[in-house]
Amino acid sequence: MASSGSSAITVNRQFLMIGTLCLCAVVGLVAPVVLYFEKAETLNVLLAAIVPWFIASIVAYQLYKREAKIRRALTSVIASYRDGEFNFSLAETDTSLTPLVKAHNHLGDTLREERIALAQRELMLDTVVQNTPVAILLIDSHDHIVLANVAARQMLHEGQRMEGMQLDHVLAETHSALRDAMDAGGDAVFSVGEADDEDVIQLTRRRFRINGTPHELLLLRQLTTELRRQEVRTWKNLIRIISHELNNSLAPIASLAHSSRILLERQQPEKLPQALETIEDRARHLEEFIRGYARFAKLPEPRRQGVEWQGIFDRLQSQIPFAWDRAHALAMVSVDVSQVEQALLNLLKNAHEAGGDSNDVAIELRRLPDAWRIDVLDRGQGMSDSVLSQALLPFYSTKRSGTGLGLALSREIAEAHGGRLSLANREDGGLCVSMILPG
Repeated sequence: MASSGSSAITVNRQFLMIGTLCLCAVVGLVAPVVLYFEKAETLNVLLAAIVPWFIASIVAYQLYKREAKIRRALTSVIASYRDGEFNFSLAETDTSLTPLVKAHNHLGDTLREERIALAQRELMLDTVVQNTPVAILLIDSHDHIVLANVAARQMLHEGQRMEGMQLDHVLAETHSALRDAMDAGGDAVFSVGEADDEDVIQLTRRRFRINGTPHELLLLRQLTTELRRQEVRTWKNLIRIISHELNNSLAPIASLAHSSRILLERQQPEKLPQALETIEDRARHLEEFIRGYARFAKLPEPRRQGVEWQGIFDRLQSQIPFAWDRAHALAMVSVDVSQVEQALLNLLKNAHEAGGDSNDVAIELRRLPDAWRIDVLDRGQGMSDSVLSQALLPFYSTKRSGTGLGLALSREIAEAHGGRLSLANREDGGLCVSMILPG
C-alpha cells in the first residue's frame, strides 16, 4: 500500500518510458528489414530484431508492475473501508490510474469527515439519551431489549443493564401495571404504588424500522411531580367553580327572599308562588351540585357481593347502548354492584360523547390470571398527550359543561376495589379506557 509520503513518478519520466517503449517497438520492426535488404550478416539481423523487443518488454513490464502496485494498494484500502477504517490514502502517481487514485482519495477524505461528524452526533445523542429523566426502551421484533437508558434501568431493573433481555421477562413480576398498559396497545397513563408512594406514569409508544426490521420505542415519563402541581391548580379551580355556583344560586335566592318580604309587606301574596318556585329550583340545583361533589369526596367502602357479569351489563344496556360479545357472561365476580355500574356508566357516557359513531361504543371483557379487565372502547378523537396526563384528575374536564368527576370517580371506584384505571389511545383512532378489577 502506498502512503501519501511516497515519491511520485514525474510527467517527463512517464513520457520517457512510454516513448522508449514505442521507439523500441519501431526499431524492432524497421531495423531487421533494413539490414536484410542491405545484405547484412544474419547475426546482425537477428540482433537488430531481438534487442529492441527485449528492451521494450523490460519497459512494458516496469509500467505494468507500477500499475499493478497501485491496483493492489486500491484493493487493500477499499478492504480497510469495508472494515470501518478510513485513515489511509494513496500517493498520486502519474499513471493511467491517476484519475482513479485522485477520486479514491477524495472519497476517503469525505468518508473520514462524515465518520467523525457521525461519531460526534452519536456521542451527543447517547449523552442526551442516557441523562434524560424519561425512561427509554428500544425493543426489536422478537421483544428483546436493544437499548435501555439509565432512567429505564433504574425504573425497571434496579439499575442493572437490560440489553438482550426479553421485555416480558423484565415485567413478569414487579411491573404488572406497565404490562397491562402494554397489552392495551397505544399510548397510556397508569399508576404504580399505593397511597403516598403512588407514581403516575405516561407511556408513549412509537413503531419504526431499522435496517428493514420492525422496532418499537417506549418512553416512560413520570408525571407525579407535574400532577401534584396540577392538583394544586385543580383545587384552586374547584374553589372557583364552587364559589361561582354558590354565588349563582345564593344571590337570586337572597334577592327573591327580599322581594317576597316586600310583597308580604305590601300585601301582594299573588306573586309569592312564582318567587318561591324560583327559590326552590335554585335550592335544588345547588343541592344536586353539592351532592355530586360530596359523592366523590365521600365514596363509601365497597360492599362486595357475588354477581354474574351478565346481570351488570344487562342493566347497563337498559340505560345506555353499547356492543358486547357476551364473553364470560355467566362468570362470577365479587364487587359492589352499584359502584361498578356507576363507574362503567360514567365511562360509557364519555365514550358516547367522544365524537365518534355511537354504534362503535363497545365493552370487551377479558379474563386475566388474577383479575378481570373491562375495556370501554370508542372511535372518537382520542386524547392528546397533555389531556391523557390530566384526564384522571378530579374536576379536570375539556367539556364546556363538564364537572370533571366522571373519570375521577371511576378511578376511585376501581382503586377502592383494589384495581386501577388506565387510558390509552387506540391505533386506528378512538380511546380505550381499561378498568382492572381483582377477581
